[in-house]
Amino acid sequence: MISSIWHELFFNPIYNGLVFLIDVVPRGDVGLAIILLTVCVKFALLPLSIKAARTQRGMREIEPRLNEIKERYKDDRETLARETFALYKEAGVNPFASIALLFIQIPVVIALYLSVYTRNGIHLPAINTALLYSFVSAPHTTSMLFLDLVNIATKNIFLAALAGATQFFQVYLTFPKPPAKKEGEKPSLKDDFAHSMHLQMRYVMPLLIFFFAYSASATVALYFIVSNIMGIVQEYIVRALHKQSTETPH
Repeated sequence: MISSIWHELFFNPIYNGLVFLIDVVPRGDVGLAIILLTVCVKFALLPLSIKAARTQRGMREIEPRLNEIKERYKDDRETLARETFALYKEAGVNPFASIALLFIQIPVVIALYLSVYTRNGIHLPAINTALLYSFVSAPHTTSMLFLDLVNIATKNIFLAALAGATQFFQVYLTFPKPPAKKEGEKPSLKDDFAHSMHLQMRYVMPLLIFFFAYSASATVALYFIVSNIMGIVQEYIVRALHKQSTETPH
């Protein structure tokens, strides 16, 4: 049952999309096909991505009011929950949007990796025609040499490093550093946790992306590079739209 859902919702669409694009791009360049497929996936997830980006920005803006509510109702959990969700509704933010986006992207990355590598470790250019939809044709030419320069069937430390670097910059934009403690301010478990999460997101996450992209293959590195670049562009667009909305008189 789970295997059937996995194939129907993730693996088969990703595999067929990749094969279709390989047949479209010049010389059957799998690298170019992966870039185009990543762009298509990001556009499909764009509404959720924009909502997640707006949620992150909205959460930062309502943080002072949120802290005030937590302090006021710290001894009344029921009222605290009610007032917190009322604030979320008023601000138009969904704290679960970013989590939903993450959980959707994980199976997409896995499906992309398995689209290139089979259980036996045999990678493209072999095409499993039994998995193709009726309207998808097997390409006549398939090349793992990206732009005739990089063999993406193997590990590539340069692309892996670029994946880590773009991930760092994206996190730098979307997760700003928490405010520094004021002089004489007592230590707070919440503040310590926020600073710890910030350090992990800014430094540990890019390192994990680097090691994963390198240990998997250059195909996965390409996905992360394009996905991160689009995320960076999206963040700038969301910032511009937010600035425009705040400057426009109501």
